[in-house]
Amino acid sequence: MNGIFIIAHAPLAHALRQCVLHVFPDAAGSVAALDVQPNVSPEETLGSARILLAQLDAPQVLVLTDLFGATPCNVAQKLVDGVRSRLITGVNLPMLLRTVSYRHESLDALVARALVGGTQGVMQVAITAPQNQARRSHDQDIHDHQQ
Repeated sequence: MNGIFIIAHAPLAHALRQCVLHVFPDAAGSVAALDVQPNVSPEETLGSARILLAQLDAPQVLVLTDLFGATPCNVAQKLVDGVRSRLITGVNLPMLLRTVSYRHESLDALVARALVGGTQGVMQVAITAPQNQARRSHDQDIHDHQQ
């Protein structure tokens, strides 16, 4: 089974992990989180990340970070090797839930599932008039009740 390691600005990593454990309580051993603190150096953060990665004890690990070019991603880039571990940035909850759902698949398949979950989870939701309420005839603008 693959491990999943979230590295993000504090408190996002642990918050995402808690959301995952709410849905998948059995995933506690395969999902790790590291909150990157503003007052901790990147070198110290990398040391903490290496310790958590070793504790995860998974044959392969997908590392997820929040923002490309920021400290969490920069630390993760030094952590992953491209063979036993891969890195995806832009983590969101749909991506993470999809990843946990398919953590038993190969690392290549897991990367693909994560990317699909992340992109399909972002959508515009239509706002419609409440059900069973007739529109008033004097409403000129169909968007007048939207906020």
